[in-house]
Amino acid sequence: MKTVSSLLDKEWYDRYKRISTLNIRSSIYDVTNRCNLRCKGCFFFSSGEHQVEEEMDVKKWEDFIDQEKGRGVNLAILIGGEPTLCMDRVEAFYKRLPTYCATNGLIKIDRKKLPDLMVGISLWGGGEDEKILRGRDTFAISSKNYAGDPYTYYLYTITPRQVGKIEPVIKQIVDAGLKVHLQLLSNDESVDGFSWQTSELKDLRHEMDEMLDKYPRTMISSKYYHEVITTGMMMGRRFGWNECPSVTESMDNRKPQPRRLIHFFRWAADLKTVHRCCTSATRDCSTCKDGAAHMSWIMVNKREHMKSTEDLKNWIEVYEMFAKLYSFIPW
Repeated sequence: MKTVSSLLDKEWYDRYKRISTLNIRSSIYDVTNRCNLRCKGCFFFSSGEHQVEEEMDVKKWEDFIDQEKGRGVNLAILIGGEPTLCMDRVEAFYKRLPTYCATNGLIKIDRKKLPDLMVGISLWGGGEDEKILRGRDTFAISSKNYAGDPYTYYLYTITPRQVGKIEPVIKQIVDAGLKVHLQLLSNDESVDGFSWQTSELKDLRHEMDEMLDKYPRTMISSKYYHEVITTGMMMGRRFGWNECPSVTESMDNRKPQPRRLIHFFRWAADLKTVHRCCTSATRDCSTCKDGAAHMSWIMVNKREHMKSTEDLKNWIEVYEMFAKLYSFIPW
């Protein structure tokens, strides 16, 4: 019988032990329905998920967060809308739970109040792609707001137009003294020229691997993650509705049920409504390129990665990557 200890040498077994006790229990929260951008392809607005009544009483948010903590949540992932438009709600989470805030970076958070809040800044391609998809070059502002911040990284969403051109963007991030994690645009609003072709994904995988080799201190990634997210395949299985681990527990009626995140919910800003999954109920799951969903897919399938030493090392690297991105272990 293959066991973790029989597959790993001491160095890798020590790495495994460091993550094996983390017991991450995450859920996602729409902090607000409002945003200071309207990006083409943003699943939140394109799916109509913002059309709920927003809870404005911060005391009700505090009570809700306490209930979530009692439910066993130990990682609050804050999205929106734009969470920094409601800093009192972000602070309410931060004071009660390990918290990650996804932002467009146009508003600078107060590090005196939130000294070690992990911040992920969305970046959609290079400057020209940002102007097309988001209406402005957000990097020019966000890089000034967060330059050198040890608890901030860029979530660089690569578009098909960026294939062969991602190194200049990564160099800019290096110059800003920040880290970067890569994922792929899902193009929920079918913007012309931004849908993926198989050949582009193949080329991108090699490019991502090259960038990881060249910028290992800047990129928080792994080559196995690059393989899974560009092919949509893991251990001979294809990502989709029947495989996704990030489905809200109360809405998960799949049979047989796949391995999934324990007690995962995605809550709307009214603190009552729940959304289907970590992205959008209107998205075709077969086209989903969400990075966190693919990482989680790997993470919940540890047993399938115990077929060989190489497979288990791949699993460990992805789990470490996730833990770093959400501040469970240091960079």
